[in-house]
Amino acid sequence: MSGYQFDLFISYARRGSVQKWLLNHFHQKLLECLADQLAPTPKVYVDRTMPRAVHWPSNLRDALRHSKIMIQLLTPHYFQSQWCRAEWYSMLERERMLGLASSGSSQGLVYPILYSDSDNFPPEGKLRSWLDFKEFAHPDPPYQQTSHFVLFHREVNKVAADLVQLIQQAPPWQPDWPEVDPPDPVLPPTPPLPRF
Repeated sequence: MSGYQFDLFISYARRGSVQKWLLNHFHQKLLECLADQLAPTPKVYVDRTMPRAVHWPSNLRDALRHSKIMIQLLTPHYFQSQWCRAEWYSMLERERMLGLASSGSSQGLVYPILYSDSDNFPPEGKLRSWLDFKEFAHPDPPYQQTSHFVLFHREVNKVAADLVQLIQQAPPWQPDWPEVDPPDPVLPPTPPLPRF
């Protein structure tokens, strides 16, 4: 597989409520807003849409290597997750390779969205400006029935506009994008065989 397969890759930690928020609200709303602004609709990778029976560590790594921009959903657990850090560091290495997100060219390939906290982030997690979505961090489905959800839609629409610009400016794909190896997957122990 060569070339870009995805325009956007969503990187997030599975702890806390951010995963529910992503799946209940943000992912679908982002797709709608992207479709309103660009045709064909940009392709977004979320690990929850991974095909069945694939080796998920390889699937994640390949999807990131073949994505133009990474959306980073920031929570304290994001910086505790070895998988999230591997995804993040891989994109930072790509930026370094291209001379992006530096004094010569301040724009990068990582688009951070603040979901919660920020006081407990490590210093390296505070070096890039983020879009503050803390006021929209309502993970449960009834949120969509509130008047505040209209404001959420408006903010996601702004995110989509930003992302469309970044997608259109993405550098050509290279087969030697650097990868930071994620840890081996944590597998549950094999259950003992029943005794007869």
